[in-house]
Amino acid sequence: MRSSAERMRSGDLRLFSGRSHVGLSAEVADILGVDLGTIHLTTFPDSETHAQIEESVRGSDIFLIQPTCVPVNETLMELLVMLDAFRRASAGQLTAVIPYFGYSRQDRKSTGREPITARLVADLLTTAGADRVVSVDLHVAQIQGFFDIPMDHLTAAPILVSHLREKKLQDAIIVSPDVGRAKLAEKYAQALDLPLALMHKRRSGVGGQDVEVLEIIGEVEGKTPILVDDVIAGGSIVKQADALMRAGAQPAYIAVTHGVLVGNAAERLSAPSIREVIVTNTVPVSDAKRRAIPNLTVLSIAPLLATVIRNIHAFESVSKVFSDHQLEFAV
Repeated sequence: MRSSAERMRSGDLRLFSGRSHVGLSAEVADILGVDLGTIHLTTFPDSETHAQIEESVRGSDIFLIQPTCVPVNETLMELLVMLDAFRRASAGQLTAVIPYFGYSRQDRKSTGREPITARLVADLLTTAGADRVVSVDLHVAQIQGFFDIPMDHLTAAPILVSHLREKKLQDAIIVSPDVGRAKLAEKYAQALDLPLALMHKRRSGVGGQDVEVLEIIGEVEGKTPILVDDVIAGGSIVKQADALMRAGAQPAYIAVTHGVLVGNAAERLSAPSIREVIVTNTVPVSDAKRRAIPNLTVLSIAPLLATVIRNIHAFESVSKVFSDHQLEFAV
């Protein structure tokens, strides 16, 4: 049996990218010291997606990076088409690295006659040929259970925690924007050795787009709140920041993994109740969005993904990546 070092030297690791975030894939390739594989992706005039792998991948350990971000249906379909192409090209192990897992917020039926689309996507990925899936900060960790193949659920917390620690904020407090993020917020509070507050909110309207803050549990007056969440889409988190200021808190720092930033998010996140919005590049953040949100900081997730890819390829522990940061996270 070859050692892990010998397996890494064998050149079996192959990295490919879809079109949704080539910049991130190139960063990961640079850290790993490998070239991105060559795959030709085309959108036909009738909007169908076509993929052609332009090099032999027979027996190789393939890692395919593609966040299923906006436009979600197109990027998801492109990922499925690529997986099928690699499977039919006799790839060895086929790992789909999906930094942002589209449809993860449709993880349950909130009313009658609704789909559980996150489960559907899990089934589609498996049927298309994925042997393993890697993703970052799913909307709910239980989505792991939708897969009948290995699923590594990573967290961007080490990257965000490191950035926040460097700020040496005075009188800071970690704030969970709702009950669903309480466990995530607790991990940040433990890592930064800060107190924890919890907000209770109610969503209403189509897709839960209308947010009403009902209660703040914890002492926030005079403190600098750090609101943590998994995703910023339309920027409704400003409602929580406004509520914290009304309770006597300082302008908030927002620490979120996925900066989807759609609709009028830029206008909302420029509110005086928000001091800084910190996201990672699990999805591409355009120059236009960066200009529109002057208080936006984008951190790279590439070092984390590169380390995890290297460990998976070498049959080494993935959870150790987080235990090394004194962060308990079940991968």
